[in-house]
Amino acid sequence: MVIQVFNGTVGLGSAPLLASLLAFAVVGGLVASREPRNPVGWLLVAVAVCITVRFVAESYARYALITAPGSLPGGLYAAWMQWIWFGVVAILAIFLPLYFPTGRLLSPRWRLVLWLGIAYLSAAVISNALQPGPNEWLAGVRPARNPVVYLPAAKPLVDVIGLAGLCLLPGIGGAIAALVVRFRRSRGIERQQLKWFTYAAALAPLPFLVYEVVPGAFELLLALLLPLVPISVGIAILRYRLYEIDRILNRTLVYGLLTAVLGLCYAVGSLVFILVVGVRTGPPSWLVAAATLAAAAVFRPARRRIQAVVDRRFNRRRYNAAKTIQAFSGRLRDQIDLDTLSTEVLAVVDQTMEPTRVSLWLRPSPPGSSDTPRSEARPTTWVY
Repeated sequence: MVIQVFNGTVGLGSAPLLASLLAFAVVGGLVASREPRNPVGWLLVAVAVCITVRFVAESYARYALITAPGSLPGGLYAAWMQWIWFGVVAILAIFLPLYFPTGRLLSPRWRLVLWLGIAYLSAAVISNALQPGPNEWLAGVRPARNPVVYLPAAKPLVDVIGLAGLCLLPGIGGAIAALVVRFRRSRGIERQQLKWFTYAAALAPLPFLVYEVVPGAFELLLALLLPLVPISVGIAILRYRLYEIDRILNRTLVYGLLTAVLGLCYAVGSLVFILVVGVRTGPPSWLVAAATLAAAAVFRPARRRIQAVVDRRFNRRRYNAAKTIQAFSGRLRDQIDLDTLSTEVLAVVDQTMEPTRVSLWLRPSPPGSSDTPRSEARPTTWVY
């Protein structure tokens, strides 16, 4: 993660920090108050504290060193404190996946991953806090020296300590492996909790990937996606609308694939037009309008087809239920025996809805009709 304060490359603006701070603080406080023995809530609170210190220190340093140099004391100290951001990285990338959602490690052998995270955090903090200078936090300031500990002769030792920061990659790999193992062993509520967390965690790196392609969208995506991590943790731990995650995952897959397919078709169509016609300045406005209308026309049928593919691959239960209902509808047109029909209705309800109790009430035939007499009308009940 590249975060530089003064040299103007990649920075975290106030909007993502404030949105993340609010989400982590509120959700962390709620989880910690409801589940005080679960470290997950306290980890979220720690992230909120780190973000607060980082935001205040950066704002103070910018004003004291750049906006109004010399107007406030301690500007270099505020810039020096930017190493606290490594705490956020260690918590979100290693510690939180290890302890979510139960607050306990899977087994004692997973302590190795925990120690990798501690080694990374210690090395990152020590090597950056003791770096004589210049470092990335003080790149635009003169003199660019460490205001706390200035020991140029210790720079080789600091660099050696910094090598322990390589523990980040195996630590992240171990944390992901712990999530996978926990998910494979989980059932019921815990599996739904893990789905919420993995959904948000999978979206969190997207702003940093998009930055290389669309730098202007970095802060917007970060402000929208980073708060999803604490929000998903809060929903999972507090179990508010826990089972909605399956619907969210389904919609994300469907509309994500639909957007990719329509975008690819538009790009291919525009490229073919440019190659055939030989236009050098890009597609004309009428082609853009035609492509938009074509996308609107194929949107609904494409969505239905993609929805069917997603259900068949990732939501087999819903796909099988739809097939069962479709087959029953075909038999319903030809079935005239009331007892057989009642049995099939109960069987279809059992296969598709899986209730614990099913009752089928048949309305009595009106007087004078040739159907089942009123005295024979009865409820049919299945109990599981």
